[in-house]
Amino acid sequence: MPTKENALQAILDQGLLPLFFHQDPELSLEVIKVLYNAGIRTLEYTNRGAAALENFTFLKAELKSYEDLQLGIGTIKTVQQANDFLKAGADYIVAPIVDPQVGHVVHEAGLLWIPGCFTPTEIHVAQTAKAALIKIFPANIVGPAFVSSIKELFPGQLFIPTGGVEMEAENIRTWFKAGVCAVGMGSKLISKEVLAQRQLDYLFTQTQEAIRLVQTSRT
Repeated sequence: MPTKENALQAILDQGLLPLFFHQDPELSLEVIKVLYNAGIRTLEYTNRGAAALENFTFLKAELKSYEDLQLGIGTIKTVQQANDFLKAGADYIVAPIVDPQVGHVVHEAGLLWIPGCFTPTEIHVAQTAKAALIKIFPANIVGPAFVSSIKELFPGQLFIPTGGVEMEAENIRTWFKAGVCAVGMGSKLISKEVLAQRQLDYLFTQTQEAIRLVQTSRT
């Protein structure tokens, strides 16, 4: 039974949140299995295409035997979307924006809501709406310095940057030094080329490397 606490702890333990979408459900399943075999136990499938809900429902059914895998859904902007994916079995909800109504729906379900923020005001709104973990997005615009600058304004708040994390030791180390608890990694890990050419062996190696970089950066 998924809970807010379990989802949050899985992300904190892993320190890395892979995220991706592909319109082919079978390829999406293959990618998730590769990530799992490389050591990933929690990831975000994004609501970025017309097939997202159908794909997500398929993935949850096919991954039932992966009992220690938590599958969240990202790019959730409306209450309707939240309800649809909660019904489909999402373990947690990630958003690119702050909508307290979406947060309320997710909290009522007892699950983790991760809203995306870009300004201190948005962070305040998200914190007021009881967001345990806040996504800094797009992180490539604000950079690690932003987190360093605002972290003291929100003591105890957990942050995860997405959209600006590189597969480079120095970049990842800088984010953790700034005070984030984990990093989100999309196309820098699961690129369009990897998906288009089904470079699954390469993805396996890259995922293991990403996990290693995160572990090294946090010590």
